[in-house]
Amino acid sequence: MNIPHILVVDDEKEITDLVEIYLTQEGYQVTKRYNAFHLIEDIKENEIDLVLLDVMMPEINGIQALKMIREQFHIPVIIVSAKTANQDKIEGLLSGADDYVSKPFNAMELVARVKSQLRRAQVFNKPPVESSQIIQATDLVIDKQKKSVTLDNQPLALTRIEYEILILLASEPGKVFSIEDIFEEIWNEKSNNSNNTIMVHIRKLREKIERQPRNPRHIKTVWGIGYKFDL
Repeated sequence: MNIPHILVVDDEKEITDLVEIYLTQEGYQVTKRYNAFHLIEDIKENEIDLVLLDVMMPEINGIQALKMIREQFHIPVIIVSAKTANQDKIEGLLSGADDYVSKPFNAMELVARVKSQLRRAQVFNKPPVESSQIIQATDLVIDKQKKSVTLDNQPLALTRIEYEILILLASEPGKVFSIEDIFEEIWNEKSNNSNNTIMVHIRKLREKIERQPRNPRHIKTVWGIGYKFDL
């Protein structure tokens, strides 16, 4: 069994040392960096499974680093930042983060979020056990076996979370999922002020799969409740 390897990037040594202590106690391998200068090389050379990324770093900030990661990798990235405003969280999620943890953080909560993201990544990367499973909604085609989504036969680049939300909704057309349902199903943990998180991912998903994101055909808002998928 491979030991998950986690890259912690934060210019505060006390933070990286604390995170290392808790993660190594859980059996994870940890590499620490105090800037993002060699981020891509670190991920490739160390076969990194998950990145914990600070935002406010010199030269290359966390959002810039996150975009660099997303150009080449689909591994989970959790932003750990002292920037706690909703807009900062939204920017992080829109840039491709899988989760956002505010400083100061509870160390055990951070470990739980790491475990959750690694578990989801493991499930996502499992080879399919069933024959081809196709969901077709007019010109939108979801192939659950290949984990691919196309629109007009053109492949769409979805993040893992966007894909999982789409599969959740599209697998049961017409069923209304509350924001809490979606969060708990995708993140495998209890919902806690998750409205912004889900809304951001839904908005990005609509921009990719809908011809008119402001007037969606497929992902419909059920006001006061949540979302549903229409074929």
